[in-house]
Amino acid sequence: MAEPESTVINTNVKQKDPSTALVIAVTTRAIFSLEEEHKLYLEKGKDEYIRHQQANQDKPLPPGTAFAFIQAVQYVNEKILESNPAERDLFDILVLSNNSPESGARIINSAKHYGLEISKFCFVSDEDSTQYLKSHGVKLFLSADRTDVCNALRRGVSAALVFQQEVQAPSTPLRVVFDGDAVLFSDETDQIFQEQGLEGAVQYERAMEAIPIGEGPLKAFAMHLGKMRKKFGQERSPIRTYLVTARSGRDMGVRAIKTLREWGLPIDEAFFMDGAPKGPILAQIQPHIFFDDGLHNIQGAQNVGVPSAWVP
Repeated sequence: MAEPESTVINTNVKQKDPSTALVIAVTTRAIFSLEEEHKLYLEKGKDEYIRHQQANQDKPLPPGTAFAFIQAVQYVNEKILESNPAERDLFDILVLSNNSPESGARIINSAKHYGLEISKFCFVSDEDSTQYLKSHGVKLFLSADRTDVCNALRRGVSAALVFQQEVQAPSTPLRVVFDGDAVLFSDETDQIFQEQGLEGAVQYERAMEAIPIGEGPLKAFAMHLGKMRKKFGQERSPIRTYLVTARSGRDMGVRAIKTLREWGLPIDEAFFMDGAPKGPILAQIQPHIFFDDGLHNIQGAQNVGVPSAWVP
């Protein structure tokens, strides 16, 4: 497969081994706030957008939704290398952009301005830039474009749609919250719920209690995160993971817990909300990113200032 039109290696940061690293690809609109520029692109076209970006190439872009998440990931790398300088199982961040290299200078300068540890900037002219994810070994893709996300999921890459919002950067350690069904787990129980209602879903769960739930679109990413977390004792880990699910603990929690145990996936805390709004508990956790397949839950998270990513 051809390389993207232009890949800029960031010589300021340590390059990671993609065969062992947890590679995360983010688009420019996921990591920086480019809403005004995107509006200009839609209204005035590509040439005007490029002219604007070149004229402002030394003006740093404001942080976007995934910015604090990338900073926290960087903190984890520092902690891992402190305990083992030879460690290769690190986070590796690359930016995938539909900008041309000449308008991409502002993206590179912004990353350097904030001291972001981004190893590569890939400037892709193709309509579907997700075709390059697999060749870079990407384990998670965050984009502000729904088509991109759907294409990535079809290619078997964990992916989520980031919504632009004002984000308060929470402190370290890295905190990641996963929804259960259709995110960490498959949507099998969701489908029963749609067809047969809550009673049918509860009966199905009881009957299937001994059988692990199928894999969801973010399981592979969560497993790699869990593997990195196991390098530390629970007390001093720079990674904390949470399950916040609409399932009820009494009727549908057992199978979820057994599935996580079967997978060997460590989760720090699990909240079974029994259909209650997730916003208040997310406000308490203050995660760097929250993954959910329900738009109403994403909205609830945004209302309390939590960076959210939708898994369609």
